Amino acid sequence: MNASTLFQLALMGIFIASIPLTMVWLSSDANKYRKLVWVMAFLTFDLIVFGGFTRLTDSGLGCPDWPGCYGAANPFIAHEQIAAAEAAMPTGPVTQVKAWIEMIHRYLAMGIGVLIMALMFQSIRQWRKTHSQAFAPALPVALFVFVCIQGAFGAWTVTLKLQPAIVTIHLLLGMGLLAMLAWLGGREDYLLKPPGPNRDLAGLRALRTLALVAAVVLVVQIALGGWVSTNYATLACDEFPLCDGQLVPEMDFEHGFTLWRELGKTAAGNYLQFSALVAIHWVHRNFAIVVTLVLGLAAWRASRQPALRGTGGLIAAVLLAQLFTGMATVFFDFPLAIAVLHNAGAALLVLLVTMLNYKVKHLLDVSQRTPAHAHVPANSYR
Repeated sequence: MNASTLFQLALMGIFIASIPLTMVWLSSDANKYRKLVWVMAFLTFDLIVFGGFTRLTDSGLGCPDWPGCYGAANPFIAHEQIAAAEAAMPTGPVTQVKAWIEMIHRYLAMGIGVLIMALMFQSIRQWRKTHSQAFAPALPVALFVFVCIQGAFGAWTVTLKLQPAIVTIHLLLGMGLLAMLAWLGGREDYLLKPPGPNRDLAGLRALRTLALVAAVVLVVQIALGGWVSTNYATLACDEFPLCDGQLVPEMDFEHGFTLWRELGKTAAGNYLQFSALVAIHWVHRNFAIVVTLVLGLAAWRASRQPALRGTGGLIAAVLLAQLFTGMATVFFDFPLAIAVLHNAGAALLVLLVTMLNYKVKHLLDVSQRTPAHAHVPANSYR
């Protein structure tokens, strides 16, 4: 990769980042820092959804090198190399369309990386000037470190030829980035309009524990879902609720859940048996029952708190939609649109469960600090 190509890629990232930056700068919102945080959260959600589309269309190796495409900054320049690869293997991972899908995903990731750098520099600059908690730089700096790690796993996804463990970690890091931005956005919302105290301390404490459990359970399920997707095990069970006509089919857990191995192979280099794919699918499908119970309970408990009713309702609605798209993926033989929606639903749950955890934590903090005889204002923290 020559310096000219790297420079062109850097310019692309800056150009993409300049669009939302300009929109935020020209907006009428007085708190532009807060607006930038939520714009970045929205774009990160979009990137996760498009990353799922990239994976589901088998475009992850559309450009089999990194960060460019056959050493070029875009597929136009690499047209000859892509055409030759497509002619040699017409059904392979390299086509013009797949190359563009992969590079658009990378361009969006570069743009978000530039935005995170801009946010970090702005937070440090404003913190030095004002020492306002709104610009505390610890989380923006952590975001920058996190996105660098995410970029490294994005590169390894390509260079290690879609190794399932690497691709799954790449997905989890993307979800983690979204959660961090949601937490930062919650902080900015809280500082702009802090919640009033809540006298149901016992209920809040119980909900805080339940919200943390919900977050852990959700991360496990997303990891299992990523493992299904990266091992191409989505249709290993092509009926529901049974699998191959059985409640508990024949499964190979040992090879299915060996983490460090090549795509489609065992750790010893042999081809992965179908029973291993069945095990991968079956575990994800059945752990969804645990997720439904825990997140459903958290949503119900949240809906009983006036300040959290909206968040609880949204979690319940997205959870139901997620169950529907998961079943529809099997019933309709893996249609792309439904599979992408299922990936988007997982990202939405990450966003909402993170916000639930943040709101519960700060409602509890405010309520514990406020004397019992103090006047309780109308709570507008929705």
